[in-house]
Amino acid sequence: MDSEKVVTKTSSVNLDSPVGEVESLREPKAYQTKRGLAGRHVQLMAVGGSIGTGLFVGIGSSLSSSGPLSVVLAYICYCAAFIFHCNMAVAEMAAYLPIRGSVYEFASRYVDPAFGFAVGWTYFYGSAMLVCAEMSAVATVMGYWLPDVNAAAWIAMSLSVCILLNVFAVKWYGETEFVFACTKVLLLVGLVLLTFITMLGGNPHHDRYGFRSWTDGNAMHEYMGTGVTGRFLGWWKVMLYAAFSVSGPDLIALAAGEMQDPRRNIPRVARRAFWRIAGFYVVGVFAVGIICSSRDKRLLGALSAGSVGSAASPWVIGIQNLGITGLPSFINFLILVSGWSCGNAYVYSSSRTLYSLALDGQAPKFFLKCTKSGVPIHAVLAVALISCITFLVSSSSAATVFGWFVNLATIAFVAAYTAFLYTYVCWFKALKAQGISRDTLPFKAPFMPYAAYFAIGSGCVVIFFAGFNVFKPFDVQGFITSYFGVVFAVIMYVGWKFVKKTKLVNPAEADLFTGKAEVDEECLVWEQPGGRDMTLAAKWWEALW
Repeated sequence: MDSEKVVTKTSSVNLDSPVGEVESLREPKAYQTKRGLAGRHVQLMAVGGSIGTGLFVGIGSSLSSSGPLSVVLAYICYCAAFIFHCNMAVAEMAAYLPIRGSVYEFASRYVDPAFGFAVGWTYFYGSAMLVCAEMSAVATVMGYWLPDVNAAAWIAMSLSVCILLNVFAVKWYGETEFVFACTKVLLLVGLVLLTFITMLGGNPHHDRYGFRSWTDGNAMHEYMGTGVTGRFLGWWKVMLYAAFSVSGPDLIALAAGEMQDPRRNIPRVARRAFWRIAGFYVVGVFAVGIICSSRDKRLLGALSAGSVGSAASPWVIGIQNLGITGLPSFINFLILVSGWSCGNAYVYSSSRTLYSLALDGQAPKFFLKCTKSGVPIHAVLAVALISCITFLVSSSSAATVFGWFVNLATIAFVAAYTAFLYTYVCWFKALKAQGISRDTLPFKAPFMPYAAYFAIGSGCVVIFFAGFNVFKPFDVQGFITSYFGVVFAVIMYVGWKFVKKTKLVNPAEADLFTGKAEVDEECLVWEQPGGRDMTLAAKWWEALW
């Protein structure tokens, strides 16, 4: 019967079997997600998932401690040295084999099944913490209008909306995230234009303030030191914050199994999304350092009071200082939507990670349950349950709890992205060992494998010095949250390796082909003549974005 048709989904490579033979988990159609995401959906998901309250609210702390020039330089360096190469590496692997589970599956095939297990669970925990960070920020932003309402009410409301949006069919999730992301992009473009106009005198005070906030030694602040050392540490502090706020290839990789025309769209989305994310962040942090002084009394007062909401947003403070009335409330509403959208995107990514782990037999099969529309319902509900720890904000300092979530998410994401790059190195070696030319691939990443080695080194440096500021004086909570992700990843790897007795994969025996025939068949619908015909509106969108 049709309901009994299945496709093969690799769980792990059997190193004792002949080349190409794998242990597989049969994936009934009832368990399958669907290819309901167009390229525009995934592009905006990647951009929208990156632009959250970190850029609109949390950036105030980095601006005040390090100065505007340090902020701009840190974001440029992090994007160029790490995120770009990670995007390209994952795009090359995923375009060749756009399967559900993608990078975690690749890590099991090309490195070690225990490595794939550790990468998947580390990313899952990190993305769940990011949901908590965004939801806690959303709750504090709501306090701008209703300060007397307990934050728990806003957390419950925001989580409920995110869960409901994720329970609908994936194509409707894509449409809602598309609208959210467009709103955030328009917000950021509007704020940059507002900064440009007002710095030239287009404000109620007719004050041509220009780069006034960058003068008198305020471009780069000293942090935990003096002179060059202090300014360097200030820059490094922002590098760590950039690691929290700038997303990498994770959403693209996770959507690979649900993306239409994946072999064409994955490379396009990876390239375009990176330049848009990097551009938005670099231009955005450049503008925020102009419109609001890093020594603004209101900003420093809000931060010292432990606020992470709109009271500590340099955008809102800068607009208020210019005497522009009415606009701060509107900006706060759009910031609220931004945080909601980012939380929504990572409910999607964390639930799909849990689903992928279950497909590989690395999480309970309970999480394989999908609705008729292809939504892994139990995985979504599990993320919702974990996200309830956000209610800590209602009983503790918002800034303190937000800082915990930021640290927990940052170290997990950097560790996961570094693991993605190492997986690419092993993939590169497997291609070479099995005589497969990269020139035959749907997409060939630039500067490889040397760029991957460089990015791995950059990621390791970020991981090692992630908690540089918790040792003097020693901060137990800061140390735990700064390095918990590393310990978690090691425990996952060693534990799974001990239980399952897994072995490192020999490049000559790495499984490069299981699932490829099924994907080739799926992609025929787009690759045949006329399969990529688009409407005029779609052509216009593709040319514009």
